[in-house]
Amino acid sequence: MSIPLILAGKEIRDGLRNRWVVAATLLMATLALSLTFLGSVPTGTVGVGALDVVVVSLSSLTIFLVPLIALLLSFDAIVGEVDRGTMSLLLSYPVSRGQVVLGKFLGHLASLAFATLVGYGAAGAALVATGADTGPEGWRAFAGLIGSSILLGAVFIALGYLISALVRDRGAAGGIAIGLWLVFVLVFDMALLGVLVADQGKTVTVGLLNWLMLANPADAFRLFNLTGTAQVSQFAGMAGIAGQIHLGPVTLLAVLAGWTALPLGAAALIFSRRQI
Repeated sequence: MSIPLILAGKEIRDGLRNRWVVAATLLMATLALSLTFLGSVPTGTVGVGALDVVVVSLSSLTIFLVPLIALLLSFDAIVGEVDRGTMSLLLSYPVSRGQVVLGKFLGHLASLAFATLVGYGAAGAALVATGADTGPEGWRAFAGLIGSSILLGAVFIALGYLISALVRDRGAAGGIAIGLWLVFVLVFDMALLGVLVADQGKTVTVGLLNWLMLANPADAFRLFNLTGTAQVSQFAGMAGIAGQIHLGPVTLLAVLAGWTALPLGAAALIFSRRQI
């Protein structure tokens, strides 16, 4: 077994021992089931499938919840071990710093992926058990939601690693992580909306808006899930935006992958030059 996989297994065991994985799974399952049963009410009146409503509801939940869980998992992955002195012990073994970063990342991503699959899978199972109206297109959108949610989690785990590699205090890392979550999840979109309202289409063209949306991984995730199918975009009120923003699903997934690779690579590079 390769060293990164061994380290990933250690992170998963630590998460289970600290109840992180269990708590995240229960939280996501509870919220997903609540939104599923509450969101199924309007399906008979608006003429959309139950899964389309669930995708819209869970997309909004994911944008707030998954980045926060990812950052809480990863913000002290490096600086926390340095503070506790366990990083020096780990590096005394024949393992490179790049392998440490990759192994920890894979372990945290596996934990988050498990919580997402079980939590959101419970919502899909509940729809099947209740005999709700579902179709192939709805299931494709639901599968895309789960996959892109895991990828969004990978983005913020990588950003958490970058924070953890940059700072030398665990408290500072936690504060920066919360600030980063606020910027990407809340502040960015409010600022962009304010600019669009003030500009009235004079300066911010469709092309520029495309680039601005790609500057926020949460927006790339939102566009992927809420404009991917006609039913979902119609129910989410994104049909007009979907017709103007020319960003295909492959492009949006590539953007999320890039948002993962660049911070993770930067974290590994910074950690490799850091004195322990």
